[in-house]
Amino acid sequence: MAIILRLTAMAFRYRGRTAVAYLALLGAAAAQLTIPKLLGNSINELKKYGDADQSLIVILGLGILGAFLLRGLLEYVRLFNSEALSQQVSYDLRNSLYNSYQRLGFAYHDTEHTGNLMSIATADVDGVRRYISMGLVRSADIVLLTVVSCIMMFVLNWDLALITLSFVPFLALRSSIIMRKLRRLWTGVQVLMGEMVTVLQENLSGITVVKSFAAEEYEKKRFANKTGELAQQGYQADKTEGANSAVMTFFFTLVTGFILWYGGRQVITDPAFEIGDLVEFLAYMSMLQLPVRMTAFTINAFSRAISSGERIFQVLDAESAIVEKPDAVQLPRTRGAVRFEAVSFGYNELTPVVSRVDIDAKPGQITAVLGAPGSGKTTLVHLIPRFYDASQGRVTIDGIDVRDVTLESLRRNVGIVQQDVFLFGASIKENISYGVADATHDDIVHAAKVAQLHDFIMSLPDGYDTPVGEQGHTLSGGQRQRLAIARTILVNPPVLILDDSTSSVDVETERAIRRALADVITGRTTFVIAHRLSTVRGADLILVMKDGKVAEQGTHQQLMERGEIYRDIYELQLRPQEEVILDATLETTAISGAVPMPAGDDGGDA
Repeated sequence: MAIILRLTAMAFRYRGRTAVAYLALLGAAAAQLTIPKLLGNSINELKKYGDADQSLIVILGLGILGAFLLRGLLEYVRLFNSEALSQQVSYDLRNSLYNSYQRLGFAYHDTEHTGNLMSIATADVDGVRRYISMGLVRSADIVLLTVVSCIMMFVLNWDLALITLSFVPFLALRSSIIMRKLRRLWTGVQVLMGEMVTVLQENLSGITVVKSFAAEEYEKKRFANKTGELAQQGYQADKTEGANSAVMTFFFTLVTGFILWYGGRQVITDPAFEIGDLVEFLAYMSMLQLPVRMTAFTINAFSRAISSGERIFQVLDAESAIVEKPDAVQLPRTRGAVRFEAVSFGYNELTPVVSRVDIDAKPGQITAVLGAPGSGKTTLVHLIPRFYDASQGRVTIDGIDVRDVTLESLRRNVGIVQQDVFLFGASIKENISYGVADATHDDIVHAAKVAQLHDFIMSLPDGYDTPVGEQGHTLSGGQRQRLAIARTILVNPPVLILDDSTSSVDVETERAIRRALADVITGRTTFVIAHRLSTVRGADLILVMKDGKVAEQGTHQQLMERGEIYRDIYELQLRPQEEVILDATLETTAISGAVPMPAGDDGGDA
């Protein structure tokens, strides 16, 4: 009931359209309820045809025709406004859901399937729309017709009215049982719909992997199994609804037959009960047929609205783990002094990911973060822009706690190049300028040049207006990486985070990017999650992560002299990379005839 009341309140915000819908409903119901009375009087007049007032019969006939026309017109007004009302509520819900998806933090999206969230914004919202159009307004029509028809039947004949209404308690009990059953079934349908959309979304996003492993048949079976479960659950819901409608129709038909027999005998034996009165009674009784039939659909609409509304409000009511303080201030452009003060964080209370970390990154300092997979490298740097909040301790920029400033101003000061690059299905220009609405074309070109992407862009037929395709699939891995770097450069942040941002490029492209980034990095506080020697050796501070803790920190030379974890990483991973880079450089210069430059001596490695 709480869900129904909440959905109803959303509809009642549009008072004008709701009022018109209900007024049209009342007018149509009034016109419909006058028809049996006019019909009964007409038949009674026709019975005494010889003595009847002919003009009265004509007036009654015109009255019946007028009532039908008026009812049709008002029904159109009701349908139009109830559908418009349902569309407006759907519009509000979809926008509210989308805003919630944007508001909720990484922790929420880490645990939710994309397909399920898409299903809530589509199928569940449509379930609510059906309730507004068929349940909210239509249910009032059902109640009104039922109540007034029953009153008129009692006025005409008590005996027949009691016989007619004898089946109402049974139908009320059955409706209650059916509604609970349908709610469970429709909840299952909505959950399965989300799972099916998840399978579809994953398959389409990963179509390259599917085809690479010749897994088309496996994916077909997986999707078919899920759609089969959805079809079976939907079939059960429809079967339950259809059976309920059939039972109600059967009882109504049974009572109608009994009324014809019993009422016909009263017409014969009771002079006060005329044939026109019986026809009028049957007409009011037939009006009950529509509410009886519609009750099944209305119950279905209510049941589906409850299950859909429950899933929708779970999203709308979800609290983000990252919340701005009411008195949060704007963070001005900072110098970039980043400090971690006894910072700990865990995705749950049992498993800490980062534990008691202290870092003091000076403005303009390059900090390289090393460690095995799962050591907490990425999580550590994600605490700076508040993708997650520290469980203990605090992170500050220029001495200001990041939790005391607005998210928008904080993230203007912190630029990130993610390891997993995501591009929108728009043009190169729009992807580079994403998040910087006032960027000029010259600004975009400059960022592309810094990222060593301008020459490639100009070689394309449409230049900067070239679409990149869905998720940038028309670009190579290195091109996507450089585009992401250009996007971050355009923001011009004082704090820069490079999450293994050159992992998808070849050696020569990496060296070109690093030469270009040398001027960009200068004066910025830069955190680099790196696996290549060139980045590590050029860093002012190297952090070696192990089990969520900073096991070692210092410069390359300092850590090499200690001969502990860093030296082992260097000997096993970084030295072989140095040899590969040197070989690649020698091979390239041999082809070009240039003098080779030893790896690590190039200013770009800084």
